[in-house]
Amino acid sequence: MKTKILVIEDDNSISELICMNLEAAGYEACPIMDGKEAEVLLRSGKAEAALALVDVMLPGKDGFALMEDLQEAEIPVIYLTAKVDVISRVHGLKAGAEDYIVKPFEVLELLVRIEKVLERTGRGREILMVKDVAIYLKEHKVTKRGEVIALKPMEYELLVMLAQSKNIAFSREDLLNRLWGTDYVGETRTVDVHIGQLRKKLDFYDTIRTIPKTGYRLEDLE
Repeated sequence: MKTKILVIEDDNSISELICMNLEAAGYEACPIMDGKEAEVLLRSGKAEAALALVDVMLPGKDGFALMEDLQEAEIPVIYLTAKVDVISRVHGLKAGAEDYIVKPFEVLELLVRIEKVLERTGRGREILMVKDVAIYLKEHKVTKRGEVIALKPMEYELLVMLAQSKNIAFSREDLLNRLWGTDYVGETRTVDVHIGQLRKKLDFYDTIRTIPKTGYRLEDLE
């Protein structure tokens, strides 16, 4: 069963962009365009979502006012808003939001923050599936058709990062910074070597795609 995320956002283009990327990354996205509509759903007890992405400036009922309903439904919140002032940010976090992201934002950053909040709140995905490969996050174990595949620590971390953001392109520099750290002094060739090992060990030659002049993308469009 896919992890369900509410996208409470009244800007249709932003909502579609978020939902498209959530679905591509393996989540179930539930778009809601109005604060009152969100309130009705939350109070019905049928929301059953692991997380809500909430715009602050909504018609009907604003995002801050929805916090009480979201807390009653026990749904963690990440605010997405154009309000950049410190007072609004502090207000959102003090009200109980797990995170506060200012628009415009990078989709990749949003996906990473979503994963972090889900993990922190105990709602993270325990198993990631990529075709016939299963990644058991708690056990740090990877199997292919039921057979355990031995991966080195950084190979495993690289695979998890790609699998958590399916169909999203990463630059080599981004992968280096996120996995090896900004202080790493080696070359981007290190990423290429680890990608090569993952392709070989998992038979992911057609699954981890090379994106010319960019980096890599794990494709799983099922």
